[in-house]
Parts: sequence; C-alpha cells; structure tokens
Amino acid sequence: MHAGWELGASAGGSLLLFASLLAVGCALGLRLGRGRGTADRGSLAWLCFNALVHFALEGPYVYLSMVGNITDSDALIASLWKEYGKADARWLNFDPAIVSVEILTVVLGGSLALVLIYAIVKEKHYRHFVQITLSVCELYGGWMTFCPDWLMGSPNLNTNSWLYFWVYLVFLNGIWVLIPGLLLWQSWVELKKMHHKGSNSRKKFQ
Repeated sequence: MHAGWELGASAGGSLLLFASLLAVGCALGLRLGRGRGTADRGSLAWLCFNALVHFALEGPYVYLSMVGNITDSDALIASLWKEYGKADARWLNFDPAIVSVEILTVVLGGSLALVLIYAIVKEKHYRHFVQITLSVCELYGGWMTFCPDWLMGSPNLNTNSWLYFWVYLVFLNGIWVLIPGLLLWQSWVELKKMHHKGSNSRKKFQ
C-alpha cells in the first residue's frame, strides 16, 4: 500500500474510538426506537451517538482546554484531540473561539439531544421545536468553527493529507451538517402535515 494511505497507530486508535461510540449510539437508539418507523429509529440512533460525542469527547476537551491545553495534557482522551489537531491546529492550544463554540455544543447541544430523545420516545408535542433548535445549533456550531479560519485563508487547516482533509475535516464534520439538515427537512415536512390536518379539521366545522 502507498505510504500516503497508511494509518498510524494514533489515527487508528482515534478512529476505532469514534467507531465504538457510533456502534454504542446506534445500538442504544435502535433499542429505544423498537416498534417505531425507520425515520424515528434512525433519528434516535443519531441522537444517542450525537449525545455521546458531545459529552464523552467534546466535554473532556472543554475541561482540558479550560485548565490548560491539549498539547500539554497527558490525559488519555487528549491523544484523540492531538490526532485531530494534526488536521486543525486550533484544537491543540487554547483557542477562545473554538472553546466557546464547544462549550455551547456540549452544554446546549448535548442537553437538547437528550431532551429530543425523550420527546421522540414519549411522543411529546414539543418534539419538532426541539429538533429544529438542536439542528440549527449544530449547523451554527459547524459554521462558526470553520468560517473564521476560511476568512483568513485556512492557515490552521491541513489539506495535504487524504486522512486529515477527507476523513477528519470533511467527513467527521460533514455528518454534523448533513444529518441536522435532514432533521430540519423532516421537521418541515411533519409540521406541514400537521398544518394541513388542522386546516382540514377546521373546514369541517365551518
């Protein structure tokens, strides 16, 4: 295999941890969604995985950044962020903009994911309000993570490696754009159906 396509131990370990969280999240979501439609089961799988990432990966990042920085940390979880820092150098040292976005992501995004899981399972009336709010927060977080660096010519982003660019930067961040976008579309469709149903019901009594 070409050397440029080989994975190092740190990259392999980081991707394995990410895959493990994905597997656990999907298993939890599918269990919670038993007997429900495909869309809701998929949403629950994503939300469980999403919450795990926010609390288990990004939460420790915020803590380590507040008490020091990732580069100097010997914590096990810091090795994952040191690996990701090879793609985006801002994650290695205290970057106020990144840490600010991550605080919002962990506290608000993680909490809303849990509330939305409950709302779907219990069929609460506020399900789509929370789903829209969470999706907008995720999209906003992604935009504010990358837009400032893009405006400066992307000095902190490493685009010379297929792993760092296509896997770390594009794929791992892209799914937090694609899936929230799909959830927004789902909420739009469901709210439209409810509106038409309500309109038709009122017409019957006129």
